[in-house]
Amino acid sequence: MIDPSPFFIKREDSLREAIQCIDRNAKGIALVVDSNNHLLGTISDGDVRRAILGGISLQTLVGKVLENKADSPYPVPITAPVDTERSILLSMMQQRSIRQLPLLDGNGRVVEMVTLEELLPRDVLPLQAVIMAGGKGARLRPLTEEIPKPMLPLGDRPIMEHIIEQLQQSGIRRVNVTTNYLSEKIMEHFGDGDSLGVEINYLAEDEPLGTAGALGLLQRPTEPLLVINGDILTRLDFRSMLSFHRRHSADMTVAVRQYDLQVPYGVMQCDGPYIRQVHEKPQYNFLVNAGIYLLEPSVYQLIPSGEHFDMTDLIERLLAEGQEVVSFPVVEYWLDIGQHEDYLRAQQDIENWESNR
Repeated sequence: MIDPSPFFIKREDSLREAIQCIDRNAKGIALVVDSNNHLLGTISDGDVRRAILGGISLQTLVGKVLENKADSPYPVPITAPVDTERSILLSMMQQRSIRQLPLLDGNGRVVEMVTLEELLPRDVLPLQAVIMAGGKGARLRPLTEEIPKPMLPLGDRPIMEHIIEQLQQSGIRRVNVTTNYLSEKIMEHFGDGDSLGVEINYLAEDEPLGTAGALGLLQRPTEPLLVINGDILTRLDFRSMLSFHRRHSADMTVAVRQYDLQVPYGVMQCDGPYIRQVHEKPQYNFLVNAGIYLLEPSVYQLIPSGEHFDMTDLIERLLAEGQEVVSFPVVEYWLDIGQHEDYLRAQQDIENWESNR
């Protein structure tokens, strides 16, 4: 069982604060409680993703989000008494397709949490993974002059080792790594992957083929393929992404991240020379590519062999073919280590994670 206090938020908190809570506890849920820890509702990572796709502002109060859940399949939180047997808890969670269950005392206060991970050993996910590790990392020079970007250290391990560890802990055992720049340093460090509990296959690009073109070096898979850039540090729940992908019968799922752009000036809305409206320092919200993808095997027929081809090219080709491409909002921690300030932040974040273990 788990101490529930890291899961607690208030109705007066914002959706952004709920996301931060979910990211801190790394269990995919926040518990909305009153001052005496009575449970008022829950905000899951799925609730947050649906809110983002629905255009709800991250400044929206949690209480409002709970009101919007009134028409959902489970408007009232699913709970159990704290002394419930483990077999009954497991049955409840499987029947309701939930991964977390608050446990209450006789007064309705949350006193413990239980997760499906505790009750059921993790099975192997029916996925192969591809880590894109062939880039030169030009924006991180001089750090990358003698070491490929995925091998830059975070704590006492390279960036890519953190990625592989997360894949392994998610139940992914087969990992393909595309290489080009200083590939021997990657291969020497990771070998066949046995020491990390995975099986690593290397795909050597003689010339850079782009973020999708390199997939043409891989024998066509018979199962979905998870593709992740080799310079991304994240706590994304790959199992949730796969469930989302299946639920939407998608041919391709693209992880997206909300990006806020604050304009530091008053924006004038004009009709010819006439000003009709003024927006003072407006903030615009966009969903941007997070560099993580799920592909069905059928997508492979659209990837040209031996040609430079990016994921954006693949998305456009799928859309032109009338295939289903869906977006999956990342509400967990995510960082693209593309520049020096990103690398410094990643080092600090890893240090904080390690000290809190």
